[in-house]
Amino acid sequence: MNLFDLIPKISKHITTENEGELLVIVFPRFRSKFMQKYFVPKNKSATIRVRLEKHGTAVLNLIDGKRTVHEIAEALAEHFNNEKNYEYRIAAYIKQLQQQDFVELLRS
Repeated sequence: MNLFDLIPKISKHITTENEGELLVIVFPRFRSKFMQKYFVPKNKSATIRVRLEKHGTAVLNLIDGKRTVHEIAEALAEHFNNEKNYEYRIAAYIKQLQQQDFVELLRS
């Protein structure tokens, strides 16, 4: 199946927060309650925060579990000023989010 036909959905262990006009991805340092209790260093947060830049924020804002990668790319054409191959940049970014376990890719 083509990546553009898949539907990205934000993983259950991920939350997002607004920081001005940008998004921050927030996820637990460890998913297991046991690991969180015994392995989070003192004076460290139990969560990790990743601040996205403007393009990443634009992409993540459109990931709703309903739109395909192709539909997200179409919706962002103007945002990316219709740059050459911008669709592949978006697809590569979504694939990277999947590899980091921030999103799941579902069949449409």
